[in-house]
Amino acid sequence: MPRLQWREVIPTRRGRGSSASAATLLRTPPAVMCALALVLLAAVCAPVALGRVLDSAHRHHRSRHAVRSAAEGGCPILPADNPLNEEVAGLPASPSSQAYVESIGLTAHLHPDFGNNPAYGIPYEVVGASQSKVPVKFTAYRSESDPGPYPIPSDAAIEGGGTKGKGDKHVLVVQEGSCVDYELYKAARNPKTGGWKAQAGAVFDLRSNALRPEGWTSADAAGLPIFPLLARYQDVSSGAIDHALRVTVPRSQRGYIHPATHFASSSTDPALPPMGLRLRLKASYPLVGFTGQALVILEALKRYGLIVADNGSPWYITGAPSPGWDEASLAQLKQVPGSAFEAVDTGPIVAKP
Repeated sequence: MPRLQWREVIPTRRGRGSSASAATLLRTPPAVMCALALVLLAAVCAPVALGRVLDSAHRHHRSRHAVRSAAEGGCPILPADNPLNEEVAGLPASPSSQAYVESIGLTAHLHPDFGNNPAYGIPYEVVGASQSKVPVKFTAYRSESDPGPYPIPSDAAIEGGGTKGKGDKHVLVVQEGSCVDYELYKAARNPKTGGWKAQAGAVFDLRSNALRPEGWTSADAAGLPIFPLLARYQDVSSGAIDHALRVTVPRSQRGYIHPATHFASSSTDPALPPMGLRLRLKASYPLVGFTGQALVILEALKRYGLIVADNGSPWYITGAPSPGWDEASLAQLKQVPGSAFEAVDTGPIVAKP
């Protein structure tokens, strides 16, 4: 839009000529006078109106970024100020960053542990507010599990695919209305009760910042929720991920950093990463050449980073399977080495005795 040019109009001193001009205006037909008035009004008000429109647009832009955009089933995926939604780009690096990254693997590469294969990744389901709750029997971690019943359908997807699943066999269900996230570890259907059985289970209010009790696990080793940390196709297709992503490491130490509440190791080696450690892609790492879905994910790793949630393969990022994933684009992530990351200082390590 061309910039408006303003200038002061200085009347010419013409003696009686000014009176003649007034007389001329008085003789001007009313229709012409109205048209002139409208032109003058538009000239005076247009800059003000434009300023109001731009100011309104600016306020809308700020508010759009002040509230987390990600949602599922009409529910927020944790409050905007939740630590898992915190940007870490401007936080200081951890003094132990180099040791942590070396222990995970400097030459190991990022790996998307999800794709368009339904059996690859951790699936989740959204159920209605009227979904019936069924009993859940817990075994290995019963004392640290939230008791049932859980609103898990009998045909809910299990991690690993098929009717029995494979690997950690997570089951994740988000219920509309209550906005509660129900998660199971090593889950299986229980034909005796018509419900489920699992080694561990946890319930998370997606509208709350509450942590698990100190020292408790969840359906994940670190005591964190899994669903909010997944790479989801919906987020990537919108052009941005605004939360940390779940990652696994080969070995960890006997300690954790909040919001994690549980460790999964007996090692006291300070060079090993604790559960809950945040890792970010270095600001200096060039993203030129990366495209599509891979680029969106890498941009998020610079802003929100990764969070250590379990022991496993190095630099494996967890996501939910979806037919929308572009496998060729995701393969670009495998070019990024561990040396491109640094650990972030987000708080002290808790070592529960």
